[in-house]
Amino acid sequence: MNLEEKQENYEVIFDSMKALIEGEKDWIANLANVSALLYQHLEDVNWAGFYLMKEGELVLGPFQGKPACIRIEIGSGVCGSAVEDEKTYIVDDVHKFNGHIACDPNSSSEIVVPLFYDDEIIGVLDIDSPTLNNFDQVDKKYLEKMMNHLLKGSKVEK
Repeated sequence: MNLEEKQENYEVIFDSMKALIEGEKDWIANLANVSALLYQHLEDVNWAGFYLMKEGELVLGPFQGKPACIRIEIGSGVCGSAVEDEKTYIVDDVHKFNGHIACDPNSSSEIVVPLFYDDEIIGVLDIDSPTLNNFDQVDKKYLEKMMNHLLKGSKVEK
């Protein structure tokens, strides 16, 4: 998929997400639908879902894919590092990421987007791919935009 096709695909996914969550305030229901939408429409993805902050750690939330690690400490793995550093992580090769948590040994690259609500991180979006170098700045731009819209439209329970 070339750059233009990738951007067009994200525009379709974003429009679909807006339609899915329009008028629905339930936080968990929206997370479940968004994880399914991303899993079905992103190219070369083997896991897409959310980890939510609970009592100082990340706890598995709605997702699509193989069973996953249930709890992740802040600062641990890509997800915990994204929370600790308060920024999106794009990892081209997870096997070279110091402290990577291998929930699925078939995963090769990953993108993790922190979820900010009232200037506080309340969780992360985590997407894995079996292909090296699957994520780039286009993914980052659109996924951050989608998560901002999702958080504005949902009644977030901390």
